Amino acid sequence: MIRWLLHLGTRSMERKTNYDASYMHDVIDTSTSAGVKLALLPLLSQHREDAPKPLWFGAGLASVLEGDCGPCVQLMVDQGISEGVDPGLLRAILARDFDAMGEEAALGFRFAEAVIAGNMHSETYRIEVEHRYGKRAMIALAYATAFCRTYPVLKWGLGHGLACQKIKVGDQLETVIRKAA
Repeated sequence: MIRWLLHLGTRSMERKTNYDASYMHDVIDTSTSAGVKLALLPLLSQHREDAPKPLWFGAGLASVLEGDCGPCVQLMVDQGISEGVDPGLLRAILARDFDAMGEEAALGFRFAEAVIAGNMHSETYRIEVEHRYGKRAMIALAYATAFCRTYPVLKWGLGHGLACQKIKVGDQLETVIRKAA
């Protein structure tokens, strides 16, 4: 029964988001226990308490881009658009155009990249986030940084990783710039 419910929930998510979650079905079929734990991951990855959307999407997309530049990025961009995030801001994040993405998204993006890289600037960004938006927003950003990249990393680990693709933002296809040259 639990396995059936997990597949039902996964199929519902696939229909709503136009996302291929075959790796989730594989996990559920192999281990119900692992499937239950995977189903709970959005509780962490989508936690946004007090974090403004540009700040959170800056960090979340930096995290996902570290692990992938394909369907997981597309899913997050689609999520942002459905939640009213400016498509121009999302395009700027994908292009790593810090001027165009604005101060909040740039701070979130730089925070996530520095944390993932173990860069000493991460502490400067963390203090700035906490000073401007509060400790709950800082926690939300740390969660986005840590857990949004879990999905593409998991997919690669399970043999479901895909190559990079152009990302559709609104009516335009965008090329992802993963790292600075």
